[in-house]
Parts: sequence; structure tokens; C-alpha cells
Amino acid sequence: MKTLIVDDEPIARRVLRQELASVADVVIVGEAENGKQALQQISALHPDLVLLDLQMPVMGGFEVVRKLRGGRLPAVVIVTAFDQHAVEAFEAGAVDYLLKPVSDERLRSAVERARKRCENPLELAHDVARISAAETRKIVGRHGEDYVLLDPDEILAFQAEGELVWIVTAQQRLLATQPLRVIEDHLKGQLFRRVHRNAIVNVNQVRKMSALSSQRWLVTLSNSVEVVVSKRQAHSIRSVLRW
Repeated sequence: MKTLIVDDEPIARRVLRQELASVADVVIVGEAENGKQALQQISALHPDLVLLDLQMPVMGGFEVVRKLRGGRLPAVVIVTAFDQHAVEAFEAGAVDYLLKPVSDERLRSAVERARKRCENPLELAHDVARISAAETRKIVGRHGEDYVLLDPDEILAFQAEGELVWIVTAQQRLLATQPLRVIEDHLKGQLFRRVHRNAIVNVNQVRKMSALSSQRWLVTLSNSVEVVVSKRQAHSIRSVLRW
């Protein structure tokens, strides 16, 4: 388990490093003293596990998680002196949480939970997305063997083809990890509208809406992708577009 320790207190980092030295198959690949350094280290070192403090200068722990990018995501274990923050983070999706001062037994337990979680990259991606949802909702997409976190404003549309659901961005299409109805509920309250039983579009990305017949419309998105709008859904999207 390649492990990164992130904490603004040198003593806290040293204690964790010493305690991890006795945990089998754990290799500490780096340390960071703030969120900005943490993101740089995660990008460069690709750790399997990040022990992440929440209260840090420059950038806090929640913001670090929200800014994670790329297909290979680490397991996140929150380390904090504040019990309520820890509980909130754990409920949001952290693999585990550790309260300072960290006991040897709890640290070993958290590492073992993280080790098991790393065996399921899809669940790991959803964990990170749930932590990110503290302020913004992330969508998980699959690209090959990688799971990618997307901000909603990056997404132009969701399109179902049989049992598959595609996430359409300006640059590519990724496989969604959830059905359209779950995605629709997840994005409720944001500018996404169901336009067909097989499609959801980002209203901010609509560039043109043309009549195909008295019952069907055609929406053209900012990347020139065209999506058919059913008669049943036409009123909903037209009202949002203020037609």
C-alpha cells in the first residue's frame, strides 16, 4: 500500500510515519503539509492510500478530495482532532476516520479497510464522489479500466443505449456507472433535464432546438451532438430555456 501522509503539523506526520512502520506491506511514499502539496503529491506519486487531515492552511481536506482528477483514485482515510468533522467525512464516503491522537489499533484497522477498498476501484470512485458532495456533486464515469470523477458542468448529456449509459463531454464519451433514473435523482435541482426516456441534457449546453414534427424536437448541444426530445418532455425543456 503506497501511502501519502497529509497534515500541517510535523509532529502529527512523524507520529503516523512511526506507527505505519510496523504495519505490514505499507510503504510511505511522501508527505504533504497542506492541500496544494497533497494534490501535487497524489498526481506525481499515485498513492493507494491518503491519510488526510481536514483542517489545513492553503487548502483543506474536503477541497483536496473535490479537486482529485484522473482515473486512478486513492482510498481516503480522514485524520482529524474534531470528532464531528470525522463523522461527517466518514458518512460522506471516507474509507475510515481516525481521531487524534491516533491509536495503533485504529490505524491498523483503517489501513486494512483501505486495502480491501482498493480491490474495488468502482466503489473507491464512488467513495471519493460522496466526499466531494460536501459542496458539489460528482459523477463517476468509466474510461477503459479507469474511473474518472466529473463535475456536472463538464457534462453535456447522458445517453442510454440498451443497458449502457454514456456520459457525453466536449472531448469524449465515458460509460456511466449508474442507470439514468439514479443519475437524474443525483442531479436533481441542477440544470439537467430529461428530454427522452433515453436521454438527459445539460440545459446550459443547448445551442439550438428545432422542430422535427408536431410531436418531436431536436436539441443541438454545444459540441454539435443532436438529441431527440420526446413530445412528452418538450414542454419541460422549453420552459427552462424560457421559450
